[in-house]
Amino acid sequence: MNGVTAAGQRTEAASQGRVSRARQWFRRAVGSGGHERHTMTLIFKSTLAAAVSWWVAHDLIGATSPAFAPFSAVLIMQVTVYRSLWQALRYVGAVSVGVAVQGALGFLAGPHLLTFVLVALVALAVGRWRPLGSQGSQVATAAFFAFSTYVAAAGSAQRWSQLGQIIELVFIGCGIGVIVNMVVLPPMRYRSAEYGIHTLAHSLCDLVGDMYPALREGKLDEERTRQWRQRAVQLGPIAQQAQSSLHTAWESTLYNPRRLRRRHRPRTFSGYQAVVDALERVTYQVTSMTRSLDQWGGGADGESNAAGFTRAYGDFLASLAHIAELLADIDEDQLHSQSQELCQAAAEAQRCRDRLEDDARESSLPLSDPGRPYGILMAEATRLMDEFQHTCDVLQHGVDQADSGDAGSSSS
Repeated sequence: MNGVTAAGQRTEAASQGRVSRARQWFRRAVGSGGHERHTMTLIFKSTLAAAVSWWVAHDLIGATSPAFAPFSAVLIMQVTVYRSLWQALRYVGAVSVGVAVQGALGFLAGPHLLTFVLVALVALAVGRWRPLGSQGSQVATAAFFAFSTYVAAAGSAQRWSQLGQIIELVFIGCGIGVIVNMVVLPPMRYRSAEYGIHTLAHSLCDLVGDMYPALREGKLDEERTRQWRQRAVQLGPIAQQAQSSLHTAWESTLYNPRRLRRRHRPRTFSGYQAVVDALERVTYQVTSMTRSLDQWGGGADGESNAAGFTRAYGDFLASLAHIAELLADIDEDQLHSQSQELCQAAAEAQRCRDRLEDDARESSLPLSDPGRPYGILMAEATRLMDEFQHTCDVLQHGVDQADSGDAGSSSS
């Protein structure tokens, strides 16, 4: 690979087809720290919380409507323990208000259509109350379910008992959801700045790592390039998630039992914001590149030297995948040595890009023809290289600043 070495380098293009892509997704979920791993973890924890909630509500309590408990447990399963607690409080408040509205109006007006209209009107209005936040819509949802339970009950005593049980089940579900989130794989790092970079870099590495073997082999069929384009679009939300992590990193330590362990102390490196900004711009360029490759159709224009161009382009992308792989493992305690390794990888990637440009010019490819993909892909390569280089530079700059600060503190 023109001198670039990395443990995760691929030697052949991934196979296509639904079954193969499904296997690749699960392989990334098990062996990668990217979006797939988070999705699998959240599904597992939500399933566990729902199952325990159903068992408590149905088998232990014998509730009439046990589904309220697992529904509540899954709804408040958030990416941090702090958010789970906060959303649980809001959700319990919204449900309590909705049930109270239905109970009061039902007691005054009875189980009639006009009562339902009044319940809906009041619940929807109260749901706009700002302190309830995103759980405001649950006021009306709870009121509607409560009205259905209220109408089905035989007498006044049973009606009030059923309404009280709804709130009880919500408390049970929210409590179990929070406990599962705290005890089972606590999301200490998910919302940390460092882990946000890990997730985004892993996702970039997985995508670019699937692209460069196919480019080297000239396997740019329509199905493959369409899958690349779809996966690149999914990088946008992951980049936004990494940005959000910078503003909510402190939430991961609040009410989390793992914060008591010394090795999980809060991270303080100040250069992560610039790193995430640069990686976000990288995702834009990767999305644009996959769109160009998808529109090209794999060299269908008949150029005899297209194979040489795609092979060199694959070598360049392999060097970028190596940078992404290094970024996916950054650790504040090892940033000094890792930043140097990243700078070396960026220098090698720059040499790959220069060779790509020299080969394209020597082979007389129509780089200036807007109807051919070569000039567009070369422009994408230049912008990608600039953004990756900038990512490495800001990380090195942050390390240098941190070292200077430490030296100043020691001298004083």
